[in-house]
Amino acid sequence: MSSEFYRPAASRGALVFFMMNGLHKIHSFYKFSLDSFVIVVKRAIDIVAATDRAKAKAAAGGDGEGGGDGAAEGEEGAAEGEAAEEAKADDAAAGDDEAPAEIVEMTPKTLAKRVDDLTESITYQAFNYTRRGTFEQHKLTLSTMLTFKILSRNGRLNQGEIDHLVKKEIALEPPHQQESLKFIPEAFWGAVKGLENIKVFEHLINNMESEPHLFKKWYGDEKPEQCDLPKTIKDICLFHRILLLRAVIPDRLSNALTDYVAEEMG
Repeated sequence: MSSEFYRPAASRGALVFFMMNGLHKIHSFYKFSLDSFVIVVKRAIDIVAATDRAKAKAAAGGDGEGGGDGAAEGEEGAAEGEAAEEAKADDAAAGDDEAPAEIVEMTPKTLAKRVDDLTESITYQAFNYTRRGTFEQHKLTLSTMLTFKILSRNGRLNQGEIDHLVKKEIALEPPHQQESLKFIPEAFWGAVKGLENIKVFEHLINNMESEPHLFKKWYGDEKPEQCDLPKTIKDICLFHRILLLRAVIPDRLSNALTDYVAEEMG
């Protein structure tokens, strides 16, 4: 059935809704109804449909005109911004006895593009709807939760590593901390050892002991979430850098999460 092709968009909508329903654990004020969410999803679908119609009209009107690429790109954003309003106007102008609109058959490529557009629109509209009803101090938590859930669902993040970030595993009996690594507070040393349960960091303490001066330089940097890492771990991804910050420089975690959400979600 053709409806099966739209399952990714429906799955994204369900993911966002159940995430919203769990926000009451953060604050009892956060309660959202399914009826309201359905309205948000319908709005997201209307925006995609209206944008497609606007692009089709622009393409039909520009067939006989050459050299308008720059202008077309400049007008595209405005067309998308007005698309929803145009859709409402078109619906209001249409009579009840008017013939239904012609159904355009989609190729696999255009269908995949439409599903991607719907998924993105549902995500953005639902996030915006939820964000407006949350306190300022919870907005980063909301955006981080959404990012992690989407990436975990897509197989780009390991759920075990996400759980480690949340719980911050601490070794009960960490090894002796060398004098050259005393710049790391003793209270954080158990978290460093706990981080070795993540495969990427399985030799973390040995790496630190082999180049303590580089780790000390990184640790003392003004922006450790952005500066160069020591050579032994220089190739780790931003998420794993966040895990490292969680263990040894937790006060920079908010900045790192903000960078991560912006990089992954835009």
